[in-house]
Amino acid sequence: MGPDATLACMDGAGGSPVLEPSLSTRLERLPGVGTARAERLARLELVTVRDALMHFPREYRDFSGAHTLADFRAGEHASVEGTVVDVGSRTLFSGRSMLSVVIDCAGGRVRAVWFNMPFMTRRFAAGMQVVIAGQPKRNGATWEFPHPEVRWLVAGEDAHASDWLAVYPLAEGVQQSHVRLAVQAALDHAAGICPEAFPEEMLAAKSLLPIEHALREIHRPSSREMIDAARRRFVYQELFMLQLALRLHRRQQGERKLAPVLAVDARLDSRIRARFPFEFTPAQRRVCAEITADLARSEPMNRLLQGDVGSGKTAIAVYAMLAAAATAVLPPQPVGPGPVAAGGAERYQAAIMAPTELLARQHMATLERMLAGSGLEVQLLVGGQTARQREQILARIAAGQTGIVVGTQALVCGAATFRNLALVVIDEQHRFGVLQRALLQQGQAEPHTLVMTATPIPRTIAHAVYGDLDVSVLDEQPPGRQPVATYRVGPDERDRWWEFFRKKLGEGRRGYVVVPAVEESKRDVASISSAYEELANGPLEAFRLGLVHGRLKPKAKAAVMEDFRAGRLDVLVATSVIEVGIDVPQATIMTILDAESFGLAQLHQLRGRVARGATQGICGAVTGGGSEPHPRIDAFVATCDGFQLAERDLLLRGPGDLVGTRQSGMPPLYLADLLRDGTVVAEARRDALALIERDPQLVDPALARLKELVLMRWGKTLGLGTIG
Repeated sequence: MGPDATLACMDGAGGSPVLEPSLSTRLERLPGVGTARAERLARLELVTVRDALMHFPREYRDFSGAHTLADFRAGEHASVEGTVVDVGSRTLFSGRSMLSVVIDCAGGRVRAVWFNMPFMTRRFAAGMQVVIAGQPKRNGATWEFPHPEVRWLVAGEDAHASDWLAVYPLAEGVQQSHVRLAVQAALDHAAGICPEAFPEEMLAAKSLLPIEHALREIHRPSSREMIDAARRRFVYQELFMLQLALRLHRRQQGERKLAPVLAVDARLDSRIRARFPFEFTPAQRRVCAEITADLARSEPMNRLLQGDVGSGKTAIAVYAMLAAAATAVLPPQPVGPGPVAAGGAERYQAAIMAPTELLARQHMATLERMLAGSGLEVQLLVGGQTARQREQILARIAAGQTGIVVGTQALVCGAATFRNLALVVIDEQHRFGVLQRALLQQGQAEPHTLVMTATPIPRTIAHAVYGDLDVSVLDEQPPGRQPVATYRVGPDERDRWWEFFRKKLGEGRRGYVVVPAVEESKRDVASISSAYEELANGPLEAFRLGLVHGRLKPKAKAAVMEDFRAGRLDVLVATSVIEVGIDVPQATIMTILDAESFGLAQLHQLRGRVARGATQGICGAVTGGGSEPHPRIDAFVATCDGFQLAERDLLLRGPGDLVGTRQSGMPPLYLADLLRDGTVVAEARRDALALIERDPQLVDPALARLKELVLMRWGKTLGLGTIG
């Protein structure tokens, strides 16, 4: 773990023979740590005192030893203090070794048992004082602790000195005792010199522990209540600093540049909606109103649009881009080769960026259909084009001749220079970060930004990770859309499933077969090449199959997709490259092979491909392992509600995987759990907004330390170097 700004402070006097307290002191210099342990701790990126203090426990165990035999309940955690009276080991008929340690404690004797851990024998001897903790169970008349945790007490040590023992994240070759010793030495060395981030009045108002007290209690807690108080201090600080950084970033954006004012009046609204072959849902109309209100202001729009699969996010994006491309640039540009639009003024430009070339081409096809005969130029900018093609397209974009640009990361990489960029739409926001968004902000004006995700994120988490964005939610499906009928297909049901799949294809449906891997791997999952051959020569031999995966050349991929879309293929065998944006209304049945190897959010995205039309979609999740439980698959089969699945995904996998903080360019959170700490997220957000309203640049001297920490932790990521 790298140094954390929470604990940053100046070093002590260099070169002094006395070890001056310093957060930069290397751990090997601390009493009791030494070089050998320090080398092991480095595997956890624990090098300095600061690192050790910021290595927070992942949980706590009750090691008070205060339980008696009368308190025991089978399977419930308990800890007892006692004296080792017997140590024995033997080999069982099965060949396994068993270590049995009998402990005399309050109310009688208990037995601790370990299997296949012969090295533990050397660690026990009669007369030792120990505390053991675990889940006891009855074995005849004796209470047994299978594989308990042990705390060896030294002579005269009080078993109740620390009723709650910290349990730390570890790495290979690093033991809990190594970490506990280093953390204790770090506390003794420097806990008293850690500078306080919050002014005293704020600590009092928020009932937060001071920094030194919080550090001591989070590592060596005196009670369950103090664990909660210490954790709240650090969680609140972490989230509050993040929210401050995001608000400073947004305010800096607004002050640095003005965005084009794009006024959508009733006439323009009517012209745009006439381009759509359907009526907007009430939710779409609400979100359009939120976006047009943003576009009408000179402050750059920063809005996150999230909605379930098939809720109509792309239509919202197209509406906003048409509003930009229809608005005249005022005053007219005095020079340049750009075209003069009707009325004598140039028009603004819009760009939509997709995470894959396949999705970019899908957006391009949609726009070409909608805008046929409109005179508005739309260009596709992707990596698969020739150098000459791209050169010509880039020249037209720079000249302002292109009204809407559809692209992939070629845009992010700075290939395009826009003449009048007014709006940027980023599809699948969790695949792009704050820094990548910043690269699209060119020229004197800053474009409005609309970012979209089809992976619904609970609002508190959206605020935590995308706190610089306003949030809009599409929470209803277009009329006529039905939930996809979803089934788990176990090993014994596969033949029946393929019979059903063939029957539906015979009725005129088209289908997908999704495979998790491109090539055979060590994992026992289907490869797309072997799956294609097995299907073509087996259950689907009577049908026309196509093959799509990420390693296909763009032209080949586009050709297969066009054949499938046009009905020249019956089944598309594909990897998760079809996860987002593929829109073939006639494709209404899907088989997902080795479904347990996909994440829950990804499964839901894939299922969305067969929910594009009026015919009810059908999805079969093929699993192995017979009747063994698959919590993700069970949740997937139980509901088609993306928001419910997002919450379930958080419980199963944690927020980091869902939100993708590594992809988003954000440093990891040390202690905050965005699901468990949702109320603290909301509290920190409110407090940060109120503080920025009172003191936009944090110039109050009492906030100097807090401001310094915010800049140290988030300044580089969010480009806050000019604040103050």
